[in-house]
Amino acid sequence: MKKTGFIYDESYFWHQTGNGALNLSSGGWIQEDIHAENPETKRRVKNLLDRSKFIKEFQLIEPRTATKQEIEMNHDAAYIDRLKQLSDAGGGDAGEHAIVGPNSYEIALLSAGGVLTAVDAVMQGEVQNVYALTRPPGHHAEFGEGMGFCLFNNVAIGAKYLHKQYGLKRILILDWDVHHGNGTESAFYSNRDVLFISIHQENIFPKNRGEITYTGEGEGEGFNVNIELPAGTGNEGYQYAFEHVVEPIVNRFQPEFIFVSAGQDPSRFDPLGRMLVTAEGFYDMSLRMKQLAEKHCSGRLVACHEGGYSTAYVPFCTLKVMEALSGKKSGIDDPFDQGYHEGPLYPNQMEAVHKVIGVQRKYWDL
Repeated sequence: MKKTGFIYDESYFWHQTGNGALNLSSGGWIQEDIHAENPETKRRVKNLLDRSKFIKEFQLIEPRTATKQEIEMNHDAAYIDRLKQLSDAGGGDAGEHAIVGPNSYEIALLSAGGVLTAVDAVMQGEVQNVYALTRPPGHHAEFGEGMGFCLFNNVAIGAKYLHKQYGLKRILILDWDVHHGNGTESAFYSNRDVLFISIHQENIFPKNRGEITYTGEGEGEGFNVNIELPAGTGNEGYQYAFEHVVEPIVNRFQPEFIFVSAGQDPSRFDPLGRMLVTAEGFYDMSLRMKQLAEKHCSGRLVACHEGGYSTAYVPFCTLKVMEALSGKKSGIDDPFDQGYHEGPLYPNQMEAVHKVIGVQRKYWDL
């Protein structure tokens, strides 16, 4: 049986985002904070894999650097040049909350290249699927600007590379980051070859994006699915959304390849989200996606790390994702679930899902 691939690079942890709590100064009134998108959440994932020896279950794959031409599949050349100029000058802001530090341009090329490497590894049969621990993240990055800690849209570039290099026509991108994947939505909003599904907390970043009525346009109408869930939604609510929206639509779409934008910020301890998903909840979502990949596309799946800002909890959530993808057990239990009981499925959570069903019935048999 083929192994699950694992992609990371030490330089991913060297992307500098500054000292502001987000990218803002405290105004000199209090001690400067650590930026939410700091290296520790992802470095500690690697630490946990090493410490537990679970990393031996994976095939380590070295990422390559994406070329500028590959980045241009999804981004404006002028924006790419501006990002390089900011990086060469020591840093700046490439958009709304999109910090660039020294050497961030080269690191972002390697982050995008990590996803391209993952695509090649899966398509060429080297591994069954891949978890890519890439940084900086990507799903907010638009055609001509960075946004929300994201510089290049790694998954969107990966999907366009997959289409160009391998000619696949039905590509699924499932984004479970707590924030809406606006950049990915924009990249494929009029494209019927890519089904984009974003499950996110309602009324959160970015503003005025991710509403359920945004279903695509032109040839892409019906191939954009936004699932807004109320704050406080936990495992049961996400499972309900998968069972009643995600899985039925994916089964009808029948993808040839699956990407997961794996942001572990719907977790119960995340400082930037207000959801209650546990590590086991991430295991459940990952297993469902793996099973869909096995059903429709010979198991071909690449999960790309996006957000997640609890330095204590993201490693355990990501570990469970990797357990599900690999079919292996690490022997590590969630140390934070003691005494925790999943809440019931509340009426407002069911209502949110049924509103999505009401919109999507125009396009899918739900």
